[in-house]
Amino acid sequence: MGYDYSCIFFQRINGSVMALGWGTDEKAIIWVLGHRNASQMRKIRETYQQLYNESLIAQLQSELSGDFGKAVVLWTYDPSERDARLANEAVKSSKKSITQLQVIVEIACATSPHHLMAVRQTYCSLFDCSLEEDITSNVPLTVRKVLVGLVSSYRYDREVVDLDIANLEAAKLHDAIERKNLDHDDIIWILSTRNVFQLKATFECYQQNYGNTIYQDIKSCGNDILGSVLRVVIWCLDSPEKHFAEVVRASIVGFGTDEDSLTRAIVTRAEIDMMKIRAEYFDANKTSLDNAVIGDTSGYYKDFLMTLLGSKI
Repeated sequence: MGYDYSCIFFQRINGSVMALGWGTDEKAIIWVLGHRNASQMRKIRETYQQLYNESLIAQLQSELSGDFGKAVVLWTYDPSERDARLANEAVKSSKKSITQLQVIVEIACATSPHHLMAVRQTYCSLFDCSLEEDITSNVPLTVRKVLVGLVSSYRYDREVVDLDIANLEAAKLHDAIERKNLDHDDIIWILSTRNVFQLKATFECYQQNYGNTIYQDIKSCGNDILGSVLRVVIWCLDSPEKHFAEVVRASIVGFGTDEDSLTRAIVTRAEIDMMKIRAEYFDANKTSLDNAVIGDTSGYYKDFLMTLLGSKI
């Protein structure tokens, strides 16, 4: 996106968010921001600051409201700042159910090691302490060890697999799970340090050697918060598309919509694996993800989410 062409976008954004008594042009904001990727968005933020001497995000926050405003602002952030703010919101929430704690797991286990490092650095800059410190100070003791271990890790990101190690560590995992010792050091160390490809092999060996998936065996230990967190860890490492398809389903099932979870799932995965999430959602629910979003949202909020999903609004 060259500079001259970009100016059209910047001028349209500025005219859209500076109400001046005429009202905000939400459709223009959706059109401009909803069709840009992270690299283009960075250029838009920087050039908007240069042209108008103000922050695009601050301007959006002052002019937009509700779920639509939250979604637009979340999308406009740099991905590392977005996740740092999501993590802070999760650890500082008065509630500490799996709905909040899974946000930390997603950042630690369903993104690249480089992205996690960037999130941790950004977190320190924004909040004057480390993510690890805030987890230690704010989350329940039962899940503190596993969450600190996950966010502190820097996994090797190449496809290197040792089947002997996979079988050995599958046995260690099975032994700890069989004894319902879910915070055992072996579990924490294996899940927080091994590369994703090695872990996928370990999970396959686990199922081949012991009959059940590791997810099933952890679930059989009970439904306490540690077990719930570990199940999210397994899904985010092994098949993140299953996890995020379930986040979407859970956000719209029953009475009312969990807009924060729905927004997070779509905004954070739009550029990563949304096609896989769509396929997984359809396989699991026999309806399309698009139809689910359309049926449970409305207005500009719906239009913005559908734009991120690739629909023409």
